[in-house]
Amino acid sequence: MPTDHFADDPRTNLERMLAGDLYIADDPEIARRQQNAMRLAARYQAAYPEDPEAARPLLAELLDSLGAGADVRPPLYVDYGSNIAIGARTFVNYNLTALDVARITVGEDCQIGPNVQLLTPTHPVEPEPRRDKLEAALPITIGNNVWLGGGVIVCPGVTIGDNSVIGAGAVVTKDIPANVVAVGNPARPVREL
Repeated sequence: MPTDHFADDPRTNLERMLAGDLYIADDPEIARRQQNAMRLAARYQAAYPEDPEAARPLLAELLDSLGAGADVRPPLYVDYGSNIAIGARTFVNYNLTALDVARITVGEDCQIGPNVQLLTPTHPVEPEPRRDKLEAALPITIGNNVWLGGGVIVCPGVTIGDNSVIGAGAVVTKDIPANVVAVGNPARPVREL
């Protein structure tokens, strides 16, 4: 039988999740929000090929904020959508996975390549709490005018500074300063811009 990790915590799992604390994703409101996000993302994906401008209100409903002139090509995969802000004139290519248990902020004038993953969830390394399905999340912040090459993975808690470029396939495990090119796994700055 799993340990009751929240015996002295009267909050719901949703309340713990929104506070950035450990939680278990078995809350009915969490499930409702995830289902709503999947429905909106599917409707957006179906509508976009026919008329991207007509599909835009669906995307705006899915996300917390969508800047003027931002273009997000479907498919788009999110946990909730409501914890994602995309800045003006940002272009997101196909197949973004943005697991927004915590806040994901993408600045203005960014270029997001295909198959990028922005992953805020964290899980315990210790076997017992992981078996008990505990998780938490850390926010991701992408500055203005950042380019994430195809297949980039950005891990929980990472901030990428303005104007930086992350090379295709890089795994960003730590903050990247502004005005650099970073490549590799783990991603490291290799030159200044």
